[in-house]
Amino acid sequence: QVQLVESGGGLVQAGGSLRLSCVASGRTFSLYVMGWFRQAPGKEREFVAAIRWSTSSTLLADSVKGRFTISRDNAKNTVYLQMNNLKPEDTGVYYCATGLTLGLPTMANQYEYWGQGTQVTVSS
Repeated sequence: QVQLVESGGGLVQAGGSLRLSCVASGRTFSLYVMGWFRQAPGKEREFVAAIRWSTSSTLLADSVKGRFTISRDNAKNTVYLQMNNLKPEDTGVYYCATGLTLGLPTMANQYEYWGQGTQVTVSS
């Protein structure tokens, strides 16, 4: 059974940084893509970033380019989301997800497994 466990969320002032972690277990993930999504209250879940385990190819949403970085540590089965220069509009629950879809998918329904989420709150 695939399990994804996120951590690293919290409360930070605008301009600050946080690093989210997602530890994956239950499979060999070399063929999988890992993604980060976020959901603010009253809004739909939106794509933030994706990375492929095997190639380290990455994709970032336009809204976070230049501020966020996605990376992975194969030895630790962990994916990271480094978030710098945070803005109040980055506030939301951040979810880690994985699946076998090829490429770097940006739609939530293209991912099969999800973590429980971690709250990120950015104050102005």
